[in-house]
Amino acid sequence: MKVVILAGGFGTRIGEESHLKPKPMIEIGDDPILWHIMKYYSSYGFHEFIICCGYKGYLIKEYFADYYLHRSDVTFDFADGNSMSIHNNVAEPWKVTLVDTGLRTMTGGRIKRVKKYIGDEAFMMTYGDGLSDVDLNGLLEFHRAGGAYATITAVQPEGRFGALDINSQDMVERFSEKSREDGGWVNAGFMVLEPEVMDYITGDGVYFEREPLERLAGDGQLTAYKHKGFWKCMDTLRDKEVLEQLWATGQAEWKRWE
Repeated sequence: MKVVILAGGFGTRIGEESHLKPKPMIEIGDDPILWHIMKYYSSYGFHEFIICCGYKGYLIKEYFADYYLHRSDVTFDFADGNSMSIHNNVAEPWKVTLVDTGLRTMTGGRIKRVKKYIGDEAFMMTYGDGLSDVDLNGLLEFHRAGGAYATITAVQPEGRFGALDINSQDMVERFSEKSREDGGWVNAGFMVLEPEVMDYITGDGVYFEREPLERLAGDGQLTAYKHKGFWKCMDTLRDKEVLEQLWATGQAEWKRWE
């Protein structure tokens, strides 16, 4: 199953770093948060990624173009015709498709633009700025059992995100843009989407979190997988510092790989 990652936004709220690079390329430890997200999915056996680029997307392309070289030991022999030898190369089991989805395209539009790379099949989707220890196998099983077009992972963080009204059958009845700041469930990303979801996206200017999710909820086609474990969105500099501290002290709950 393919994993679509939205990595095209400006990330203006995280401060000076986002002026130099796309938000998903801001490092946690020595690696971009995008790398952490991909390593997490890969730890569950999801190795094929479609990355929706936008703002400074060329930096993401350059990162993956040089990935193999940067993570290997290398000998440059300038006396022997400027040859290069790779030693102890570190390879990931990844297939990565990088797509320029436009500088000002909204989240729904970015998903729609990569439809031809996804094909007519279900896919996973997440944002390029959130980390979690959500059980991806459990999420997929829940989605398949529910039979809806879309499943989102729901968490209960401090209020500042759009709130979800979830009924006793785990169906989303309403998707509210503003949080009630009462401990309500919110959309954490980490979604499973069927190809029918594309029909709910009308163009580049569509925020996926607004009309498409609201219509899916109204049509009884949006379920919520409740996750009570770790989740953190790197929305501000303070969020980045928290994630950095967790990584530096060995408390990164999203790290499932060696």
